Amino acid sequence: MKSVWNNEDGWALVLGLGLFLLALGPIVGMDVLGWAVATQVWREPVRAIQPVSKGYASWGGGAALGLTFLFLLGVLTVAVMLMGGKVRRFVPAFTVVFGLSFLCWWLGHWVYIAATPDKRPAWGVSWSLGLTGEAGYLLALIAGLLLGNFWPKAAATLQEAIRPEWYIKTAIVVMGAAVGVKAAEASGLAAAILFRGFAAIVEAYLIYWALVYFVARRYFGFSREWAAPLASGISICGVSAAIATGAAIRARPVVPILVSSLVVIFSVVELLILPWIASHLLVHEPLVAAAWMGLAVKTDGAAVASGAITEALVYAQASSSGLYYDRGWMLMTTTTVKVFIDIFIGIWAFLLAIIWTCAIDPKPGERLPLRAIWERFPKFVLGYLATFALALILAHTLTHRGGELKTAIEQVDIFRRLFFVLTFFTIGMTSNFRKLREEGLARLALVYVICLFGFILWIGLAISWLFFHGVYPPIVQGN
Repeated sequence: MKSVWNNEDGWALVLGLGLFLLALGPIVGMDVLGWAVATQVWREPVRAIQPVSKGYASWGGGAALGLTFLFLLGVLTVAVMLMGGKVRRFVPAFTVVFGLSFLCWWLGHWVYIAATPDKRPAWGVSWSLGLTGEAGYLLALIAGLLLGNFWPKAAATLQEAIRPEWYIKTAIVVMGAAVGVKAAEASGLAAAILFRGFAAIVEAYLIYWALVYFVARRYFGFSREWAAPLASGISICGVSAAIATGAAIRARPVVPILVSSLVVIFSVVELLILPWIASHLLVHEPLVAAAWMGLAVKTDGAAVASGAITEALVYAQASSSGLYYDRGWMLMTTTTVKVFIDIFIGIWAFLLAIIWTCAIDPKPGERLPLRAIWERFPKFVLGYLATFALALILAHTLTHRGGELKTAIEQVDIFRRLFFVLTFFTIGMTSNFRKLREEGLARLALVYVICLFGFILWIGLAISWLFFHGVYPPIVQGN
């Protein structure tokens, strides 16, 4: 246990589990984290932030932001002190890092940047970039790159708070709770969709990942350090999968973050074109179209948005022919497929961690006893699986308190997003433009384009057809 307390990997496990346990307050009538700052898509800046819980609404967004910062500063400072870090340097450095990171996160939620096409009418805007709120991650990376490359002396003064691996791992431990609750909610869906969604994901993992990894290694010469996160990011679930894989195999933090940035960019392209293609090719197979969105679009926000757009387009064409489907089933299918993808992230990271520790990256001439495997095994993966399992168990046993549990998960997920944006910003600060070119950033994008548009989209379509062909939403009486 000593190794858990003296390194960032162990503290990611401790902090992630601690935040999860604190978030469970609403279940016992205690709103412990309700003051945490929630950021939403905004058109008027004053409405962008507010406390996540309605019980703290009167406190206002400014107080919520201040308390969230002080809470994170306090717990992280204690951890830095116990790890032997320089507390006097960490406190001012983290203050600046958090402030700039949150500014990027806030700006990324501006309606003209974040609103997806299906949400524009509700906001009264005719156009937007459609990046979803995850645009904040991309802006944080860009800001970090600019600061680290053009003002290196200023960046050097923040070095004590530039801990991207710590932020990444803590975020993933926290993320397990949200995925667990999603999985529990999915268990109440139609059995046919559940079975087909699960089968489709297994097929996708076994085919997608291996093909992308092979292409990256064989034809583009990428090392395993680059090929594994790239395979996960392109073939599984984008940002979360790339980050989890990179941390599991102990890749440099810059590797999964660059992959994640490509994921965000290409998800916008998919969001714009795939619903239109699906509505023309699959108007008579609505659930095939919906499953395709879940398998093809790599970020959660963009995938769900693409499912909503596809449903609207397909149902509109069907109704013009006098066929009226019950609404919600297509979006349900997209969401279910995406949930299964999220669930498998932890399992996949666990398997890769074992493979890398025992077979790919052992020390020369060393036999790895169980103790050595434990010491080298990334503890954050166990944290992710623990929060996932606990949330899943609670969701099934506390069915009468489902609302309180959902509130708890919404509160803890605030910190997952904040740790993610801290990760992107600090990764940018540690990345050198010249080194990125040497690493083959252009080749990385080329692999993404070739794999995504060369076979992933079409294999995903084939898998969706295989498992959802002939399955239709209920038909309702037309108007």
